[in-house]
Amino acid sequence: MTADLSVVPSEFQSRLTLARRETDAVLDRLLPAPSGHQSVIMEAVRYAILGGGKRFRPFLLAECARVFGHDHRSVWAAGAALECIHAYSLVHDDLPCMDDDDLRRGRPTLHKKFDEAIAVLAGDALQTHAFEILAGLEIPAETKCELISGLASASGVSGMIGGQVIDIQADEKSRNEQLITELQRLKTGALIRYAAQAGSILGGAPEKDRLNLCQYAEDLGLIFQITDDILDVEGDAATLGKAVKKDENLGKATFVSILGLVGAKEKAKQLADRAKGRLAPYGEKAQILVETVDYILVRDR
Repeated sequence: MTADLSVVPSEFQSRLTLARRETDAVLDRLLPAPSGHQSVIMEAVRYAILGGGKRFRPFLLAECARVFGHDHRSVWAAGAALECIHAYSLVHDDLPCMDDDDLRRGRPTLHKKFDEAIAVLAGDALQTHAFEILAGLEIPAETKCELISGLASASGVSGMIGGQVIDIQADEKSRNEQLITELQRLKTGALIRYAAQAGSILGGAPEKDRLNLCQYAEDLGLIFQITDDILDVEGDAATLGKAVKKDENLGKATFVSILGLVGAKEKAKQLADRAKGRLAPYGEKAQILVETVDYILVRDR
């Protein structure tokens, strides 16, 4: 898949850059600095989460809040908490007992940079730090509880972890489009859905609008995974910062292996049209979210 990011307007790019800058600033401020006997774990945590990344989930959270007129600094702290969960999942995903990857974002994975024990503990530390960040938000207690409960659900056995369990236990021969769709709605999509959920909560959106944005994010999460599968076939390792054709070499069922390359691209396009349709009630206020769909479709990393 060759990306043509010229189709993505400059306002979108500036908002994505803002999300990256603001999220990194919050993380740098809230993560403990290396010191004392625990310095190695603090260094590992910082290596895991401050080593690049698009900050797509914090961006989506902030943009969903903006649809309803909320642009307070709390969105960046909430986004930083979400990014801690995402980073922890990547650290654990890369471990030898999971995907056994050597590279992440063009750098050695955490267990290669340090060791496996420190990688496990760094992932655990990032997970707990996420909830510490949310607990410290200066927002009403009821809203804070909603955010904490939602993140726990999205990252637990009924969300991300549940999806990972399916991924490591489901027999490859039993994997059809229905199963891998369920798998990815949980493993990849649950945190993307939470970004929309948290943003609409912080924005004070009515319940029907929260649900609508969550459905938009579910579609977006599936598009994200389908394009990820396409990039594993068509992508460039240097651009991606990780190995390509790994799923194919492992004989792993993906949207591409099940639907074919053309079919996977068509599926992504259908989901993109549906996702954009869900944003119609919000008009120009949701323009950045519309452009987000195009961004995911043409991404090259």
